[in-house]
Amino acid sequence: MEKLMRLIEMTPLLLLLFLPFVFAGHDYNQALSKSILFFEAQRSGYLPHNQRVTWRANSGLNDGKASGVDLVGGYYDAGDNVKFGLPMAFTITMMSWSIIEYGKQMGANGELGHAMGAIKWGTDYLIKAHPEPYVLYGEVGDGNSDHYCWQRPEDMTTDRHAYKIDPSNPGSDLAGETAAAMAAASIVFRRSNPAYSTELLRHAYQLFEFADKYRGKYDSSITVAQKYYRSISGYNDELLWAAAWLYQASNNEYYLNYLGKNGDSMGGTGWAMTEFGWDVKYAGVQTLVAKFLMQGKAGLHAPVFERGSLKCAAGNVAPSELLSFAKSQVDYILGDNPRATSYMVGYGNNFPRQVHHRASSIVSFKVDPKFVACRQGYATWYSRKASDPNVLTGAIVGGPDAYDNFADERDNYEQTEPATYNNAPLLGILARLGGGHGGYNQLLPVVVPAPNPVVAKPKPAPKPKFTPTPATSSNPITIEQKMTTSWNAKGKTYYRYSTIVTNKSYKTLKDLKLSISKLYGPLWGLSKSGNSYGFPTWLNSLPAGKSIEFVYIHSTSPADVSVSSYNLA
Repeated sequence: MEKLMRLIEMTPLLLLLFLPFVFAGHDYNQALSKSILFFEAQRSGYLPHNQRVTWRANSGLNDGKASGVDLVGGYYDAGDNVKFGLPMAFTITMMSWSIIEYGKQMGANGELGHAMGAIKWGTDYLIKAHPEPYVLYGEVGDGNSDHYCWQRPEDMTTDRHAYKIDPSNPGSDLAGETAAAMAAASIVFRRSNPAYSTELLRHAYQLFEFADKYRGKYDSSITVAQKYYRSISGYNDELLWAAAWLYQASNNEYYLNYLGKNGDSMGGTGWAMTEFGWDVKYAGVQTLVAKFLMQGKAGLHAPVFERGSLKCAAGNVAPSELLSFAKSQVDYILGDNPRATSYMVGYGNNFPRQVHHRASSIVSFKVDPKFVACRQGYATWYSRKASDPNVLTGAIVGGPDAYDNFADERDNYEQTEPATYNNAPLLGILARLGGGHGGYNQLLPVVVPAPNPVVAKPKPAPKPKFTPTPATSSNPITIEQKMTTSWNAKGKTYYRYSTIVTNKSYKTLKDLKLSISKLYGPLWGLSKSGNSYGFPTWLNSLPAGKSIEFVYIHSTSPADVSVSSYNLA
């Protein structure tokens, strides 16, 4: 939250909403349980009797009081104590979407009740924040004063001013996302709590009308949010996103027509999508609209909806390939990466221990209720070079940079701060990967990938040592491979290999092509073109003396890696 923007790239996360095949490897059910538990650590207000994160206590009990409205409850967005409406609403929308698609799998894992409880904790607050049809409170607390202090939520002494949008100070993006959250959640509670579902849908109708009738960016009205959650993409994406969810929830043709009539003019068909997150919703709109098309609901609007389709230059991509790619992203988060680090706190053995999070980094109020003053927290706890006293189980932190560098340090907020909107999209994916084969709300047929090559009695894995290819005047590139870890899954041993390619010349290496054979698993860190591999998409060349690293996983001895061609400039 402490960056100007925290747009996370989630396109791979959307892929699983369409794909019906499951893989094994990580304990996805355990990861799902932990990722839901994280939301209980983010709760504000009076904590319930069944609170499982027991190191937290009540907080923010006077929120909204100065404005004459009850704004107790909801979620703190990240490692601070502010309640930001836009990312909170997006979090609720994504959790709801996860249950809509994979609620059966969550139920089989015993987590459906917890996931629904996490949604209701958010929607109960959003209902409070919408006291009138054209009034919506979009923030409680101020990021500037909050960041001046390092305190537990239970000790807060910072300003708790409540900020709202209304017809004179509009916020179509905020109202639109909140409408989407209410509509999506109404589907979740339709069977178990129909009265509550109806109430949510009523708020969604009003909020969409408010967003569409009084247009404007919310951060022009709630200016204190600009430093933290500036609406870069504007509000057109949220209007389309809300309309799509309202049609999904109500089957009201008005919202389908809205999508058809405004899809082009509002940018829903013309953007080259590279990210999906709390600010940019177009990829999500296109995913929902694609399902409307596949369900035969598009009607006269089919030509518009079809213009949002993705066409790959290399041809069609099989569903199994999309799923494999999406799974690889989840596996990377859970530890299949060059550092062998899980970026989910509490999952695996190697995970962040110094999380940028006020509540987890300070001794629990229940262990030591002695008041922690505003600046005292920085002196005593923030600067403390030790593991957090409270493990923030399930939190997804910011993660490594493009070179897989990661510093587990509390002041490194870009990499060690968690956020609710990091976790929310993962609920459905983890349920999907861990839920077995069957019972999906999917439209595509099952596509079973070709079986892995059979390797009879693989040789024992090499000891963890480098096997370099020496550099010579004719081949100034070295390739060093190392087995970094191994594990057993369902009677099979898997090995993770790290490979380092170094430019030993005195010139810049360009147009590198590698030949990799005897590879029987996924690979990260290179781009593939035909039968060869080259630099990853974010790298065009390798300076003299520099190295790049890629990793792969399979169940046998190292793959054969060699240089096919290159240029030195």
